[in-house]
Amino acid sequence: MIDLLREIGQTLRNNRLRTVLTGISVAWGIFMLIVLLGASRGVANAFRANMDGQSDNVISFWNGVTTKPYKGFKDGRRIRLKGADVSAIEHDNHSIVSHAGAYASVDTARISTSLDVLTDGFEAVYPDALKSNRIEMVHGRFINGRDIDDARRVIVLSDKNARILFGDDADAVGKTVNSLGLAWTVAGVYTHRWRSQSMVPYTAYKAVTGNSDDAYQIDVTVEGLKTEADGDRAEQEIRNTLSRRHLFDPDDNSAVWVWNRFNSYLTNAAAMGYLDLGVWIIGLFTLLSGIVGVSNIMFVSVRERTHEIGIRRAIGAKPRSILTQILSESVAVTALFGYIGIVLGTIVLQIIATVQGESEGFKDPTVDLAIAAKVTVALIICGALAGLFPALKAIKVKPVEALRDE
Repeated sequence: MIDLLREIGQTLRNNRLRTVLTGISVAWGIFMLIVLLGASRGVANAFRANMDGQSDNVISFWNGVTTKPYKGFKDGRRIRLKGADVSAIEHDNHSIVSHAGAYASVDTARISTSLDVLTDGFEAVYPDALKSNRIEMVHGRFINGRDIDDARRVIVLSDKNARILFGDDADAVGKTVNSLGLAWTVAGVYTHRWRSQSMVPYTAYKAVTGNSDDAYQIDVTVEGLKTEADGDRAEQEIRNTLSRRHLFDPDDNSAVWVWNRFNSYLTNAAAMGYLDLGVWIIGLFTLLSGIVGVSNIMFVSVRERTHEIGIRRAIGAKPRSILTQILSESVAVTALFGYIGIVLGTIVLQIIATVQGESEGFKDPTVDLAIAAKVTVALIICGALAGLFPALKAIKVKPVEALRDE
């Protein structure tokens, strides 16, 4: 190790200006690679954060209007989803559907306590809304199967609404609120990135609204899907079920509006993968100019040390030891300036993260240990490639000719 460091120092001293200029190229290439990777990570983090509010294996359906005649019905007919569609979807598509749930809303309902009043109404949901919307409970529990079976008058509040109604969200669970002239027990308090609606069991909503079964949305959680083709097939099979129940053309895309979150997730994940690949390609090509310079320095070093190499070969040094020495020097020079680029790039990313803060399209543009490890591997490979051809030239030197070299 000491001998290697001595040889590296000798190389730097003999080619000081050229080494520094080439080192700047290497450091710049790594610096740009780190900054680009950090920026790519910032975009990817923002994408994941925006997706955190919704599960990625859900297909959502909304009420629509037909655009095609079907079995004697004219076009322009409004399709209204029903809560009863949930059991039909689960029954007809049990091989791909984990569970489904309907949503209804009473926008005009007032929710009040002696302290304050909410005027934005409530949503009627099924227990699956907890997972499909990635709701995080902070106090109490979410709506469960017993609430649905018994049509219990319980309500789940957002932390914001709980503070409005009770002053402190931690005190809300177990207390009652008034809505539609009835008392509702607070079962739990949740937090979410953007949701704040109060929620009640779907069956309780039906019971207090004259057995109304109109739903504005149905979320279907799918399972066992791997490709976009699987997602398209699942969407069409569920659409076929709704077509049979509501009598519309299954190929009429406007009859029910659909958001296939599974396919959207695959598309966005692929886009993030292409972005990451593009960043690596640009960064490595930027690094290439520096690597060519390192290779040039090593060629000069080999030329200047031809006599020394000849002596070593004459006294029995094996070609492998010469090859290892030249490659080690090349990797060391590349790594030295490369890590300078890593440090500078990391500092710049930290400054960007501090100045930029968090936004919808850019979040936490920093590099982690995984990226640092990948860049380190890239440095080692590039350094080895830079020294490979000079090393091969060195081991081809014939001892007799090398000893005559002046």
